[in-house]
Amino acid sequence: MPRVKRGVTTHHRHKKVLELTKGHRATRHTLVKRSKESMIKALSYSYAHRRERKGDMRKLWIVRIGAAARAQGVTYGEFMNNLKVTGVEINRKLLADMAVKEPAAFASLVATAKK
Repeated sequence: MPRVKRGVTTHHRHKKVLELTKGHRATRHTLVKRSKESMIKALSYSYAHRRERKGDMRKLWIVRIGAAARAQGVTYGEFMNNLKVTGVEINRKLLADMAVKEPAAFASLVATAKK
């Protein structure tokens, strides 16, 4: 039975891991064992933070809407409640975008909500 040399597959696997950890500090991008640990940790962080980003964006939208609403003389809570009461169903992302890019349209929306 002929001898099987397995260096090629191992080399490819190691290369793949080292490529993913390029940019990590110290031995975390040079030693295969350390870089594999680093890669696993980094991938789990990136998975979790992709979900966290959604909450971060929502917080940002709320801050922007609140600032624009206060400029019109109404608080964020009052504004959102009045929108719900008047039956205007615009999500926070669109409201925040409107507050930044189209202040006149946002002001008219605030006036509608105040009635």
